[in-house]
Parts: sequence; structure tokens; C-alpha cells
Amino acid sequence: MRGYPGLKIFSKGLQSIARLTASEHRDLMKVMVFVVDGLLSDDLSEVYIKWNEMYMLSRLEIFKESDLEKFQKAINEWADLFVILFRKKSDSKMKFPKFHSWIFHIVDTIQKYRAINGYTTETYESLHKSYVKTPYRLSNKKAIIKRRVTEELHKTPTALIYTSKLFEFKLLEASIFFEQQKKNSDLTENMIKGFAKFLECLDSFFDMLDIISAEDCRIKIFGSITLKNINILRATNKFQNQPWFSNIAIAMNDAELFEYQSDNETCYAQTLLITEVILPNKLPFYLALVQWYDFKSKKTPYMLIDNTTNSCNDNFKGERWLPVTLYVCIGTNGGWE
Repeated sequence: MRGYPGLKIFSKGLQSIARLTASEHRDLMKVMVFVVDGLLSDDLSEVYIKWNEMYMLSRLEIFKESDLEKFQKAINEWADLFVILFRKKSDSKMKFPKFHSWIFHIVDTIQKYRAINGYTTETYESLHKSYVKTPYRLSNKKAIIKRRVTEELHKTPTALIYTSKLFEFKLLEASIFFEQQKKNSDLTENMIKGFAKFLECLDSFFDMLDIISAEDCRIKIFGSITLKNINILRATNKFQNQPWFSNIAIAMNDAELFEYQSDNETCYAQTLLITEVILPNKLPFYLALVQWYDFKSKKTPYMLIDNTTNSCNDNFKGERWLPVTLYVCIGTNGGWE
């Protein structure tokens, strides 16, 4: 913005932004106060201003003693107004551990361990997401605290039990095999769709792992797989005389989160193929080819994800390879269980 080099105008609006970078998010924070001014109450506008002041101080890489004093003052001013505004709406009266830690301990932490920029989000937020948010969203929400406290945490990889092998072929003969399967009247649209994208996505997967040669590679395609938590992932043309391609919930990788529209950081997809990829002198790769519901990444509509666990309709917009050792929501095409 001319005359104000620290401010940025989003001339094309925000709807066209597929992915908001951290820098753009900070630029948005600077100008948003002028957007909400006059639309919201003075107190809400003021608490937002105080949040921004506190946030900018928290991003300092080096703190002097005077900076810490300013930071603590900014925290106290923001927290006092925040509690006044939202205490009545909080069942716990704003008695949150993270809130308390921020107000009373963050400055001491900086004095002891230096700047917080970097480790706070990467450590505590990621652990909270992995061990609290994601398991809660994928549960039935009943007696969740008791279940999480008493739940056994598995430190070893989830055991995979493949059942109902459907096909097996050499990778070098895959194109011929898929062409022959086009005449198979028993195949459903989902499996045909999976065959159409199989080689393209597998090639991307090999590129990611720097696998140059796939000579003597064999492919097995299964109808289902049982996980150690007893959930069953299915991708079969006929199960009890009906096609069944399981829906799954995927907790998005933080690095990719802003590329996708998500339901509180969780996306949904439908399984197309369940495969075992066998290369000589390597451990097998257990992969599932899935299709997103509703949307795709404008930057990379076909890409790979690794060790990550989308409102549902029948719109098919993109495929990705996904390791099957994840949290799975098993259900038929018509609903969730």
C-alpha cells in the first residue's frame, strides 16, 4: 500500500486464494481491524487490536528485558479484556491450561529457553492434534475422556491383515492388464477409476522415494484389509452382493493444510484400490489409492501423502496415494458407521 509499506491490500479478494501463507496471514491480521471496525462492538475490535500487538511481540527472535516487560504488559491487557468478554460463555470460566500457561509462564519460559517462535506451535500444537483432536473427531464422542485415559497406545506399527486378493500382476504388464479389465462387466466405476489413475500415482510415489528402477515389481490388489483396531477397509466390487468402497477420514498434514478445504483440519475420501507393491530387496509398500470428496488442490491435484490420517458427495476431483496405517472411518457409500 503506497505510503504504508507494512500494509498489503488483497486486490483480488480472499476467495481466490487457495492457500494462505503465514506471511499473508500476518498481512491479513494487520488490515482486518479496519474491516471489522464499526461492524463489531468497540470491545471486540479492541480485543482484536490487543491480540495483534501481543502476537507481533511474541514473534521476536531476540528479547531484551524491556521487550519482555512490554510483552507481559501486552499479554495482561489482552487477557483481561478477553476474559471480561468471553467468561460468561465459557463453562469453565476461562480456566484453560494453555490460557493460564500463556499468561503466567510464557515470559519465564522465554527467559529460560529464549524465543518461543518456532517450537511452541511445532511441538505442543502437533502433539495436541495427534493425541487429542484427531482421536476425538474420529470417535463416537461417548465417554471420550475415560476412553482416552485408559486406551492402550501402540508403539509398534499397526498390524495389517489383507484378505480377499482380487488381482496380481507384474508392473511391466499393468497397462495390458488394465486394458483387459475394461471388458470385465463385474467391475464398478470406482475400481475402473482407480485403474485409470494407478500408474500415474504410483509413478509419483516412486519419484518421491527416489525409486529409479521398478524391474520385477509385482502388484497385488485386495478387496479388504483388517487393521489392528478391528476396523476393516474395503474396496471391492461385491461384498454381500453390493459394491463397497470405504469412506475414510484423514487428519491433514500441517504442511499441506492450507492447500485443502477441510472440516476442522480433517478431510474425507473414498477408497478406490487397496494394494501391496512388492519390489525386490525392499519391504512391501502397503498403499491405498483414494479420491477426495468435494474438492482438490489447485496446485497439486494428484500427489502423495505419507503417514497422515474431506462434507461428502459424489463429486470426484482428485486422487492421491495414502498409506493405509491410519485412523479409518468404515462405512458404506451411503453413510458412516
